[in-house]
Amino acid sequence: MFKLIKKITFFKFIALFVLLSACSPRSGTVVADPLEPLNRRVHALNKGLDSNILSPVSKGYSYVMPDAVEDSVSNFASNLSLPGTVVNNVLQLDIPAAANNTVRFVVNSTIGLAGLFDPSESIGLAGRDTDFGQTLQRWGVVEGAYVEIPLFGPSNMRDGMGIFVDMMLDPTSSVLKPTMSSYRSWAGIGAILQKRQIYGDQIDEVLYDSADSYAQSRLVYLQNRRFQLKDNPSDAYIDPYAEFE
Repeated sequence: MFKLIKKITFFKFIALFVLLSACSPRSGTVVADPLEPLNRRVHALNKGLDSNILSPVSKGYSYVMPDAVEDSVSNFASNLSLPGTVVNNVLQLDIPAAANNTVRFVVNSTIGLAGLFDPSESIGLAGRDTDFGQTLQRWGVVEGAYVEIPLFGPSNMRDGMGIFVDMMLDPTSSVLKPTMSSYRSWAGIGAILQKRQIYGDQIDEVLYDSADSYAQSRLVYLQNRRFQLKDNPSDAYIDPYAEFE
């Protein structure tokens, strides 16, 4: 019964995605934000969580943990995400990237001691990151309406759906033992805390130094994501942080 409910909820989410995506202009034209009133409320929630929890905890984490330990924790989480990345590489018919990430996973899981270290980088096997949002884009799905997701932050209908599909497609979640799954979850939190500290200045500029943090967050996300996926390659990339310099 629970599985049936999950499937029904998932298909309802897809239906909502298709509806809003169909009503939205193609990427690279204008910002499609029909959900702005709701998005702003979610943005206020996310901003509060950042100022009261994520930002101070990330500073404490960085202060307590040596850099080498932080790197190992993040490497461990990143390594366990590689099988899901390989699935998306295959779905995008990007076989070279799939092969690269597969070898990277094997090397880091063995020589790198379960992914605590990243020997692949030193032999030229850099990670080729991707996600299901990019898979959808590869097959012609437009970005759809802009959305801000609780906890996850800025996104759009296509990439927002991709986040949840990636969770379902992740092959490691079904094979890891409960103890290892727990380690992975804590390592994922550690990786988030490290990233929050590394990019702290840029994040603080957007969230706390801009006149309208919601509009600025939306701008930064859409420009970076469109540039990353080449959704509108004819447009020149504009640095969203230029006004702060």
